[in-house]
Amino acid sequence: MQEITKHFVVCHVDAPGQQVGASQFPQGYQFPSMEQLAAMLPSVVQHFGFKYVIGIGVGAGAYVLAKFGLIFPDLVEGLVLMNIDPNGKGWIDWAATKLSGLTSTLPDTVLSHLFSQEELANNTELVQSYRQQIGNVVNQANLQLFWNMYNSRRDLDINRPGTVPNAKTLRCPVMLVVGDNAPAEDGVVECNSKLDPGTTTFLKMADSGGLPQVTQPGKLTEAFKYFLQGMGYMPSASMTRLARSRTASLTSASSVDGSRPQACTHSESSEGLGQVNHTMEVSC
Repeated sequence: MQEITKHFVVCHVDAPGQQVGASQFPQGYQFPSMEQLAAMLPSVVQHFGFKYVIGIGVGAGAYVLAKFGLIFPDLVEGLVLMNIDPNGKGWIDWAATKLSGLTSTLPDTVLSHLFSQEELANNTELVQSYRQQIGNVVNQANLQLFWNMYNSRRDLDINRPGTVPNAKTLRCPVMLVVGDNAPAEDGVVECNSKLDPGTTTFLKMADSGGLPQVTQPGKLTEAFKYFLQGMGYMPSASMTRLARSRTASLTSASSVDGSRPQACTHSESSEGLGQVNHTMEVSC
């Protein structure tokens, strides 16, 4: 990953109150909606003086970045969306979530969103690590507010161009990522069906569980590198034959060129902030 990050400025953004050591919100605090969270990101972009960003998000973070890309397309050059669910919660989903909240602890509820049933049953070291982090590092009251708001989200309201009149979709290149048999698999597959196949890469990673960025970081890094090269970045970066073969076999189209690709053949130099490209990572 260092081969990639040396060419970019990386800005990590936490949702309000989700950072380590965050103070608990006061009684009656109204947590921002997913749309409001997306509307906060331009101020982050402006603060750092970025012209546009390549966003990387997981789960709720992916949903927020997708909203950001829909509302502020000129600020987004590309998106990597892992485990995204483009659908809002219906009444049945809402009732199931309420029932789960009565019978399960908050860490267990969040874990079922992150990991497959097989991973949870095996209680792997990774699952134990996340259980400890969710239960002891993140403020529980703040996390509950975030969880409730995420489960109140609306549909992304996107459609593949040409399928409906005035279809609204993401204009930038998008890479969708999900692990095989992950809880988010169906949602990511549906999201792929609603995006422009000419600018969308769909990567379903085998043997990676619910968090491929943790269990298969090497393979995901190679796929990300390929995605960036398709946008005109890092033309001289090396890539393994295995990664080329696997990534190409899982793309929705042979090219991920978007509306700005020809203008994105950037310098390999990373000297000076003005010559470094920008990525924004939004955590869930």
